[in-house]
Parts: sequence; C-alpha cells; structure tokens
Amino acid sequence: MSNIRAGALARRAVQGQPDTKDTPDEPWAFQAREFLRKKVIGKEVYFTVENKTPQGREYGIVFLGKDTSGENIAESLVAEGLATVRREGIRGNNPDQVRLCDLEDQAKAAKKGQWSEGGGSHTIRDLKYTIENPRNFVDSLHQKPVNAIIEHVRDGSMLRALLLPDYYLVTVMLSGIKCPTFKREADGSETPEPFAAEAKFFTESRLLQRDVQIILESCPNQVILGTILHPNGNITELLLKEGFARCVDWSMAVYTQGAEKLRAAERSAKERKVRIWKDYVAPTANLDQKDRQFVAKVMQVVNADAIVVKLNSGDYKTIHLSSIRPPRLEGENKDKDKRFRPLYDIPYMFEAREFLRKKLIGKKVNVMVDYIRAATSAMETGSIPAFPERTCATVTIGGINIAEALVSKGLATVIRYRQDDDQRSSHYDELLAAEARAIKNGKGLHSKKEVPIHRVADISGETQKAKQFLPFLQRAGRSEAVVEYVFSGSRLKLYMPKETCLITFLLAGIECPRGSRNMPGGMQVAEPYSEEAAIFTKELVLQREVEVEVESMDKAGNFIGWLHIEGVNLSVALVDNALSKVHFTAERSSYYKTLLSAEETARQSKEKLWANYEEKPKEEVAQLTEEKERVAKYRAVYVTEITDGLHFYAQDVETGGNSGVHANVVQLVPAGTCCNYRARVEKVESPAKVHVFYIDYGNREILSSTRLAALPPAFSTRTLPPQATEYTFAFIQVPQDEDARTDAVDSMVRDIQNTQCLLNVEYSGAVCPHVTLQFTDSKDDVGLGLVKEGLVMVDVRKEKHLQKMVTEYLNGQESAKSARLNIWRYGDFRDDDADEFGYRR
Repeated sequence: MSNIRAGALARRAVQGQPDTKDTPDEPWAFQAREFLRKKVIGKEVYFTVENKTPQGREYGIVFLGKDTSGENIAESLVAEGLATVRREGIRGNNPDQVRLCDLEDQAKAAKKGQWSEGGGSHTIRDLKYTIENPRNFVDSLHQKPVNAIIEHVRDGSMLRALLLPDYYLVTVMLSGIKCPTFKREADGSETPEPFAAEAKFFTESRLLQRDVQIILESCPNQVILGTILHPNGNITELLLKEGFARCVDWSMAVYTQGAEKLRAAERSAKERKVRIWKDYVAPTANLDQKDRQFVAKVMQVVNADAIVVKLNSGDYKTIHLSSIRPPRLEGENKDKDKRFRPLYDIPYMFEAREFLRKKLIGKKVNVMVDYIRAATSAMETGSIPAFPERTCATVTIGGINIAEALVSKGLATVIRYRQDDDQRSSHYDELLAAEARAIKNGKGLHSKKEVPIHRVADISGETQKAKQFLPFLQRAGRSEAVVEYVFSGSRLKLYMPKETCLITFLLAGIECPRGSRNMPGGMQVAEPYSEEAAIFTKELVLQREVEVEVESMDKAGNFIGWLHIEGVNLSVALVDNALSKVHFTAERSSYYKTLLSAEETARQSKEKLWANYEEKPKEEVAQLTEEKERVAKYRAVYVTEITDGLHFYAQDVETGGNSGVHANVVQLVPAGTCCNYRARVEKVESPAKVHVFYIDYGNREILSSTRLAALPPAFSTRTLPPQATEYTFAFIQVPQDEDARTDAVDSMVRDIQNTQCLLNVEYSGAVCPHVTLQFTDSKDDVGLGLVKEGLVMVDVRKEKHLQKMVTEYLNGQESAKSARLNIWRYGDFRDDDADEFGYRR
C-alpha cells in the first residue's frame, strides 16, 4: 500500500545456516497484520495501482467494496496507529496524502497503537517454532479444539498454523487423508502431482489466514495429526468429497469425527469420478447386482477366512472374508516327525474355525462382494503356491459382520494394503478398530498367555488303536461328534470332542452307491447316484454336531454304526430319498422296521435308485406301524449333587444306583475320621493336587495324594456299582448368560439338593438321560416350575408322544414371558446374537 509502512513480523532463522538468528516481531507489527487480516480476508476489495518498481513490486490503494467509495484500508491502519506515513514521499498538493498525514497526527495525539506510551514491547509475540516433546504436547490438549490461524498451506492436506493464545507455530497434517503433493527434484524445483495445485488452492482459498479451530489428535513419529474445523465446514471431508484427496489407513484411526464420514465422502467422489478418481473403476463394476449382493446358506467352513455357500440357484460358491488373515504358523515350527494338520497344529486355527462353524453352519447369511482377487500363477508368486481367483466379501448374519466378530475375538488379523489398493473390505475401518480392541484386551492371537494346544489323535485306519477304542464307544451309547469330512454318502470322518480323536465312520444298515476310486486293477467307475448321495450327506451333516451309536468295526479300523442329527437317522434319510438301499445286516438292528418302511416309500416313488424298479407280484405285507406313547414310570431318587450346567446326580432309593463300571477308583481317607468315600481319579497335577470325582455322590474335589488309598476289593465297582447317576432335565434349555444360569442352579439347590424326589426318564441324550423330576409330596414338576419362574427356556422336542408335555412347558414359558420374570425381564432376547459375537448393545 502506497505511502505507509507497518512493523515487520518475526522471521525464523534460515534452517541449515547457523550464522542466522531468529528475528522477533517489531512492536505492533502483529497487531497491524491482524487488523488488516480481519478487515480484508475473504472480503471483496477494489484497488488501484499507483506505482511499479523495477523489481516488480506494485504500490497502490485498496478499498473495501466494489469501488473507491469503500473504506480506504491504508487510512484505517494509520488512524489506528498501526502504520506510519512515509512522509519523504508526500506531496503537499495531493489531498489523499495530506489526509494520511492528518490521520497520523490525530493518532499521535490520541496515543493510539505505535504512539502509545511504553514502546509497545508488550505487543511482541513469544513465538515458539519448535516443541520439545510434541507427543506430550498433543496429549496435554486432550483433543479439545484449539483456536488457531492458518499461516501457510504447503499442499491440500499439510498446513502451518499459529496456535492461540500461546503462539505455537506448528505444522499439521490432516488426519485420515492425503492430497497430491509437490515432489522436490534434485535441482530444488518442485513438480506437482496431478491435481496437487488445485488441491492446494482449494484449501488456501478456504482456510489461509482464517480463524479456525484445530483438534490435535495424535503425534506419531513427530508428525502432528489434526482436524481443522471452520464455521463453514470440515475441510478434510470437503477435500475427499471433491476428489482432491484419498483416505489414509494409518491415520484414519485417530480421526475423531468418525472415519465412516471420510469413507462416505471418498465413495461419493469415486462414484462421480471427479478429479483424482477420473479413471476409477470399482472392484465390482463388472458384476451384476444379483452377483454383488445376495443371501445364501452356509454349507461349510473351509478355513478361518473362507466359507462355502449354497446359492438360491443350487450352485455352490466359495466366499473369502474380505481383508482378514486367519491364524498362521510363524517360522518353521512344524514337527517333522508327524503329519502337519493346520486345523489342530496352528494356534487358534481350531478356535477360529469352531467360532465360524457354530455361528454359521446351516444358517442363511447376507453376502456383499467387495472385490474379486485375480488368480495368481506360480511364476508371479515365486515360492508361494499359486492361488485361484477369489471372491472376497463382507458376510453378515443378524446385522453382525462375521469378519469383524472374528477379529474382535483375536481369531484373525487385518491385512494391511498399499495406499492405492482399493481391493479391500467395505468395512475396513471397523476391522482395524476391532483389531485394536483385541490387541488392547489381549484376546486370542494377541494374548500373552500360553497358546491352546489340541492333541487330537487320528485313529482313522489305525486298526490296533481302533480295537482298543471300540469297547469304550460301544458302552457309551450315543456319543457327541462333529462331522469333519464326507468321503461319500455313507463314509465320514468324525471328530469326537469328548475323546479328542478323529475316526472314520461308516453308516450301518445300508448299501450306498460307491464313487470312483483307485483300485489295484485301475480306476473304478462311480456307481449311479453316488455323487448325489455324497451331496445329500454333505448338506445334511457336514460340520454339524451329531450323535453316533457305534456298533462294530471293520477289518480296516473303521467304526460302523448309526448317525443322528436333530432326530434324523442319516441311514434312514438316505434310504427314504432313494439314495441307498437297506443292507441285510440291518435285520438285527432296532431301526430295521423304520428302514424297511423308508425303502418301501422310496420304491413306490420310482426315483433315483428305484427309477427302473418294477414291483413283482407278491402277497401283501402288513404295514408295520407302531405308535409310540409316553411312558410315565416315576421312581424314587435322592438328589445328591447339582452341577453348574444344570445336570444333577441322584441315587436310586430302591436299587441303589445303576451305572457302568469306572476305572481308577480309589478309597478316600478323610483326615482324623474313620469314614471312607469312593472316588475316581480324573487328573493328577501334582502329589498335592489330585482331581477326584465321588462316584457315589457326584461332586468333585482337589485333594492331596496322602488322603487317597487303594480301594479294598469288597468295595470295588464290580461288587458295588457307583451309587450316583448323572441326569439332566428334559424339555429345558439352560441360559447361556452366567448370572441367569447361576439363578437357576441356586433355585434347584434350594429346592431339591439332598432331597428325595420322583424321577422319570423321557428320552436319552448324548451325555446322560433326559428326565422329568417331581416333588414327592406335591407331585409338581420341578423342571416346569423353573420354566414358569422364567429361570430357563424350553427345548422343543419333535417326537409326537412328547407333544403334550412340550405344549405344557411352552404354555408355562409364555406365562413367564408375559409376567417378564427373570430372564424375560427385558422381553424376548433370543433373536439378538450381538453378545454371542463379542459385542454389547
């Protein structure tokens, strides 16, 4: 501006030149700058040029507004005592210059600004160019907004700000984003990346020398990250929305305004293909809408990050969970002396697989495809095996993102990508946040505890081991198992969780078509409908929890027996669907009549195996039907122990119990007494810690070995069977919530422990018989009482002869729900799976 001079602002010493020093503000210099900044920044002005110097500097007059009628800025500065008049250039015949001198004289008389008493030393700022400990400085502000002035814009997302009121001059990088930058060349020049200049101007035109508030959010590696808030909006989100910036994963986590807003703004720019996204092609652009998002049924958990689903069309498709990596073995830890089994030998792989299996198998899920990972050849991957094309998606069930749930439990980790790699989960930030929670809480893979070890014995084909194991399985009756693999319609591999072993299991009583296989004489051709039988079995039982009854074993060490799933006998189901025929060995089985009936129905349908069947004339065979009725034979028992899982042990009042023979039974000698108790040794940690189970009462204890002695022959279990038998309640489902389960157990302990009751076996179970229990005096049903009090839920059975009891129990449950008793106090909670997936709502 012509004819005036204001104080010079402070200047920092030139970096790298030790002979230069910082120059402080001249008195009133900053106040003059602030007066001018607040007057004109963002305002429309009119200016005239009066003089130009050879160096290219132009001198003139600036007016607020659209013409010379507006406020003269130079005169305002002089009038406030914030600038002095260059009188050496003043001409007396110029009225504008004369006015400047008059205004200066008036300011002097009024002792304004520079003309005030004291010299103005108090107006010199104590500028702080560096911060000794930036991280502590940022933390001390507790992410509260700080008033600031933007002094310089280096590029769209990197700015220099003056923090008020303490005059810290700091460089701030916008959290969560990065704009195109200016690359410095070897000769010192700068080359802008595409849209770098436009992004810088976008930020400058909105923020340079504006009053803003800054939230200083983090300081990794001495770089201060922050968010700049202006009354007109958030510059971070605006840059993204206009296609001037992209999201940055490493700093997204500290963005306090919500990372989802940044992703949404970036997504908007991508969809509109503006600026840096002008050539953007979405990862799923080539997919039809029906292939991008669909509902499918989960048939198999392949790995901790992949599932096989069945589409509505009936086709199968492998889906990989986007952006996560399953547990893997670090280093060369494989035991060379045994076959490596990833599921059991990689820490937390089994837990991850089980989590997915229990939550997803047989359930319908929502699949949203995020990207298709192209196939890689062996040449591209070097020593890494080639991978086929992968469909990567976000899979949800009940609104819960399965990948996020898996990561939050520490059962998978999040893949880190290159910044320009857009092939990632559409919920990538939630995955990163879940991983951060898992690390903070020491969950799963991030735990400092010893990793879980699964010592699973594979006795498939091990004839000698199978022979030793056979009597145990035969005595056990129905045993729990998980179907790990389906070889064919009638041949499966089972995992026995209680026995921690793998066995090969053949379905009894049927003759199933065989698939193709290698034989000494060459490849044996598959029999008709063998593939259909295998698919049927897979869809019904693969990776499901089942119950098996082992009857015998073949010469190759494979167990033969019956497999049940949710009340369905798999052998009967295969025969009923014309995918198998009854084998003569079924004649001695209790399922023979059912199998014959199913086969007759299949024959009449003339489908599949019976497609060419022609019925031969024969005398009518009486239809074998047997309508089973509920048998109520209550007997007196004495309840001796109640477990945390709502099982209980009871002694038969008349017969004195009827259990199998237990091994490792010892005599317990209580110190200072002459009473002996029979106990079975379950585990020995040390001589001082021996875990025992009292076979006549059902309770457990940890004792010193000095209190144990060998059992005298007169008291062996061969002479006197264990007096306590384990039972559980029929028609009852125990609450998963620990507090609710404790309430139910407490109620039982109060009502029936050490009490004589009446017991009736309703149906068998995998672990123990399911029974109903009545009080001896009132004949009231104990289990029904728990249901009516809202302490437990009803387990609905499908057997016809039990429907009257089931209806009574369901009516009791509805009564408890209506009264909002105990577990129903907040209404029906059962369709909220959030807690099961590691979340709280």
